[in-house]
Amino acid sequence: MDINATKINGANAEITATILQDEINANIEKIAKELAKTANIAGFRKGKVPVSAVKKQYGDRLVQDAEAEALRDVLSQGLDEMKIANESLIGEPQISKFDKVEGKIEIEVKVAMRPQIDAGDYASFVKDFDKPEITDEAITERIEDLAKAQAAFVTVEEDRELIDGDTALIDFEGFVDGESFEGGKAEDFSLTLGSAQFIPGFEEQIVGMKKDEERTIDVVFPENYQGDLAGKPAQFKVKVNGIQMKEKVTLDDDLAKKMIPGDEAATMDMLKEQVKTQIENEELSKLYNDTLKPELLATFVESFEFDLPAFVVEQEMDMALNKKAQEMTEAELTAIKEDADKVQELRETFRDEASRSVKATFIIDALAQKEGIAVTDDEVMQTIYYEAMQMGQDPAEAYENYKKSGYLPAIQMAMVEDKVLSQLLNAKTKEA
Repeated sequence: MDINATKINGANAEITATILQDEINANIEKIAKELAKTANIAGFRKGKVPVSAVKKQYGDRLVQDAEAEALRDVLSQGLDEMKIANESLIGEPQISKFDKVEGKIEIEVKVAMRPQIDAGDYASFVKDFDKPEITDEAITERIEDLAKAQAAFVTVEEDRELIDGDTALIDFEGFVDGESFEGGKAEDFSLTLGSAQFIPGFEEQIVGMKKDEERTIDVVFPENYQGDLAGKPAQFKVKVNGIQMKEKVTLDDDLAKKMIPGDEAATMDMLKEQVKTQIENEELSKLYNDTLKPELLATFVESFEFDLPAFVVEQEMDMALNKKAQEMTEAELTAIKEDADKVQELRETFRDEASRSVKATFIIDALAQKEGIAVTDDEVMQTIYYEAMQMGQDPAEAYENYKKSGYLPAIQMAMVEDKVLSQLLNAKTKEA
């Protein structure tokens, strides 16, 4: 067996070999002898089966097993020669050539390794940043909004017109082309003006009406409205049965006690401090996600230099190409399918972005190890369950869909990335 193993760079290697047919035959003989000890072949007692009978019964399978064993030997010897440990391999070795010619097999195997990343003083890449400043006005506005949300509705007794923010109790019936339609009628419906609960133009025409007043209003259903009503003009007969508004609240210690349940000593100053912390965390989270995390990851990708496993980049390019294909029209797909060069040209446009994405993944993986960060399968499940419940979906079904689609590793990696970048940014906040 003639083997030549070459390290192309820090993440890729290639093993070429020539296996003679004599070596395959020797493997066949060895495997057949072992199989003869346990094979069940009609006409022979177990353990007494002749090798010739085994070869006749399992001919093709023996050849496949013999070639597979020879291939394993090639890979093992090649890795030993290059001093590459199995633990450092990424994915399965890629067999790019397996040609049977003139009593021998020409083999070429591509191997990918986990890149060695010198992160150095990676924490120094985290730039100084200012925590969001929360104004007294923002705190007061948030408390007023929270208090208003919890406040009870009270009936407006005075004879006045509806204004934006009021809740109108209305009867209504809608007509298209003079005919009423399903779902277009209700009695004592509670509609808060300005909530955009109804189609555009409806709520605006309710403003200014008084209790017991009746009015016919004209609207047009949006083009993207579901069903047969999309884009059609309609008339609604509306009657106001009553007007309600939220009870006015006073920003005092009594309100603080209501909004900090279980603490009889709660004060407005305590509530303001809690609300300030809440807004601060929200603004900091927004700053992290919209600006600081993307900038920090881009800095790492730009600053760290290391070789990337070629097949991982190729896989990323394939995924980008498939995603692009899903966005193309039938005509565009047909045109590109008929020209292999165009397909390859389009695929190649994703190489730079694919390389950056793969590079970022390996950087995050390396930093996660240094920071002692990991995300368990249970954490991934809990995250998917929580988001599904927030969207009114079945959590177990959502999780199974992600699992079947093969998205769980990507979700897990995204969670690791979020934890790593957050931890580095939080450390900078503590320093400040």
